[in-house]
Amino acid sequence: MKVSVVKTTIDGRELVIAPPAQATGEMLEDEGVDEEMRQVIGRNVLLAKLEEFLRVNPVQALVNWARANSLWPATFGLACCAIEMMAMVASRNDVARFGAEVFRGSPRQADLMIVAGRCSWKMAPVLKRIYDQMPNPKWVIAMGTCASCGGVFQNYAIVQGVDMVVPVDVYIAGCPPRPEAVIDGILKLQEKIRRERVGEHRRREVP
Repeated sequence: MKVSVVKTTIDGRELVIAPPAQATGEMLEDEGVDEEMRQVIGRNVLLAKLEEFLRVNPVQALVNWARANSLWPATFGLACCAIEMMAMVASRNDVARFGAEVFRGSPRQADLMIVAGRCSWKMAPVLKRIYDQMPNPKWVIAMGTCASCGGVFQNYAIVQGVDMVVPVDVYIAGCPPRPEAVIDGILKLQEKIRRERVGEHRRREVP
């Protein structure tokens, strides 16, 4: 099979273009393409990939920026950590400054679940159901030691970490963590969201 090499001139510059699948590998060597031609073809393929990246990446960055700065947490508290989560929303700390103010009463309108407190095995199916009802993309913060690893409740009744039930993005230490720590966790989550690729959340599963 011959390598299709096309020579063209754009803005006074002569370009050599080849199909990406044929630009590298043994096929070029088999067809007798010299080293200089191989380098030119490889360089043009690299430029084509760079152009594609620059064309797609700004849209992805814009989408991630919008998602990171418009988090809608679900109104969902399990134990004493929920008191600190409420304080985070109050005027003293005002999480609205960071784009996560609107707590929603319905999981179908939320994209962030803050698991505030210990989760019992009896509550685990409810937690999973609420998570499943949240539309994609969605994220989870394990707030406090009990939500992260069971805390002092190391017994048969308490889930030893909510990551056994739902995938967790950010863990916040503390018993309970202060509102400032929760805000810091939200900022860490925003950094993670800005690095995500569009559609990446659809492949997430509980480990």
